[in-house]
Amino acid sequence: MKLGRLYQKAVEFGSELDPRGKGKVTSFEDTAILFGSPDVEVRRIMVGIDIDGSELLIADRLRKEKGLDLVISHHPQGGASAAFYKVMRLQVEMLEAVGVSRGVALELLKERMSEVERRVISGNHMRTVDIARLLNMPFMCMHTPADNHVSHFLSKLLKKENPKRLGDIVEVLIQVPEYKGAMQEQAGPRIISGSPNRPVGKIFVEMTGGTEGHREVYGRLYKLGVRTLVSMHLSEEHFKKVREADLNVVIAGHISSDTLGLNLLLDRLESEGRMEVFNCSGFRRIRRRGFNK
Repeated sequence: MKLGRLYQKAVEFGSELDPRGKGKVTSFEDTAILFGSPDVEVRRIMVGIDIDGSELLIADRLRKEKGLDLVISHHPQGGASAAFYKVMRLQVEMLEAVGVSRGVALELLKERMSEVERRVISGNHMRTVDIARLLNMPFMCMHTPADNHVSHFLSKLLKKENPKRLGDIVEVLIQVPEYKGAMQEQAGPRIISGSPNRPVGKIFVEMTGGTEGHREVYGRLYKLGVRTLVSMHLSEEHFKKVREADLNVVIAGHISSDTLGLNLLLDRLESEGRMEVFNCSGFRRIRRRGFNK
């Protein structure tokens, strides 16, 4: 499969599962070919959650020994990193789905997006991309398309299993190979607000949307009947607001959730053409048969 087609299919598959609706999204600001010709034939790839210069040097070594064609980072680099805050717009539909009015969601998100933009604007975004260019190493990132996959997967799984207590959510999650593996590495799912026997109530799965939303949304979610958040991660500042709102929180795990989303996306990409995958930077390739939307 050529690099250009791999990118196009990643966007297409991510769009199919986007909260804004199937077919309504034609690109993701945090997903891009960062360096390399779209015509490059891709057979062997190195995939990591975070890629910087050290991983690219390893990739260059693998290219000489194994014939590596491409490096994929989950978290964005280059211009995709500078613009990633724009994908936060999809959080409007996520909040609408649990009852927050569109006007309120838009107002809260506008403020939060500006905050995140100010935080990222000073970064040295092209540093890692420049290393890829100097090494002549094809390099891309796939962020929200993978996050959309893990969000869809966990929403469907929790609906099917219908956990009653917070502890039940953890038990459901650790049956997923990526989370089971994270447990062995001391980074598995855990309850950070609430107790194992506390009722779950209505669940809000917070797994996509670039980064965390506005801190003031949690009280509104509680008033709308939400009682439990299932998230990749939660900053200390957001955690304090969650506790004030008396919400339960299960942290599934950041790297393990990213890995799950990437695996689901790669399964679909490999249906277009099988690729040999080299794991790095926290990623572990686990293949599944088929994908049920």
